[in-house]
Amino acid sequence: MNRSVEYIVPGQATSDGAGVKLTRLLGHHLQQRLDPFLMLDAFGSDNPDDYIAGFPNHPHRGFETMTYMLKGRMLHQDSAGNQGLLEDGGMQWMSAARGVIHSEIPQQENGVMAGFQLWVNLPAANKMDEPWYHDFQRKDLPSYHTEHGVNVIVLAGQSQGTDGAVTRPVTQPLVLDLHLPAQAQFSHPVPANHNAFLVVYEGSVTLNEQVLTPHQMVILANDGDHVQLQASTEAKVLLVAGQPLKEPIAQYGPFVMNTQEQIQQALQDFQAGTLAQ
Repeated sequence: MNRSVEYIVPGQATSDGAGVKLTRLLGHHLQQRLDPFLMLDAFGSDNPDDYIAGFPNHPHRGFETMTYMLKGRMLHQDSAGNQGLLEDGGMQWMSAARGVIHSEIPQQENGVMAGFQLWVNLPAANKMDEPWYHDFQRKDLPSYHTEHGVNVIVLAGQSQGTDGAVTRPVTQPLVLDLHLPAQAQFSHPVPANHNAFLVVYEGSVTLNEQVLTPHQMVILANDGDHVQLQASTEAKVLLVAGQPLKEPIAQYGPFVMNTQEQIQQALQDFQAGTLAQ
């Protein structure tokens, strides 16, 4: 069966970091429904005042981040000594695990900066693992073309025999960037017990006769094992799915653990300067 639309979540304007303007598509109230995904922000502006201050040093513990840069240049630096420049079409994956302090600072003073950041929860058993980081330039991201001319960029997981840039054994995230010509069809298996959503960020597509457009997140019902789309116009879509952890979620800002006691410990470690040691 093909999955249907459960409901559509309009994006909420907000800001983060040093005042970077964002559209929050997935927030606190949907964390249990879309487990293992914790947050999804979209950013996109050609006004430097909306992004120029970036995200100065800040901590994380207990989860992973994927940043996908559609347009622009952003420099990542962290407490483990990692550094990477994200450019047009590039992606970075960071597992904060037991603790990391990092910054993400724009390396441009004008032009368009656009992309997504997705937070993926870590299992309780892995929240205190060693952190790690990897970045990928556009040319290094696996991709393929379907018989209908759809270009599929496999950011995470596996798609039609193509291994993504990142695979995670427990949450099994599938993250696909789909570029569909007008009227093209695309179908992809997604296990019925995996939570899934999609974001149209250019053009429009139809799913079960429902037209989907940008600036919203579309939660897919767990009523089938395939996602089938048809492009109404030339379109670009982010398709995300993953296996739920079904564990308690305790969050305080940049810390995501399983209990309030663990959150208090994260705060104490950060204040003591030992979070990222």
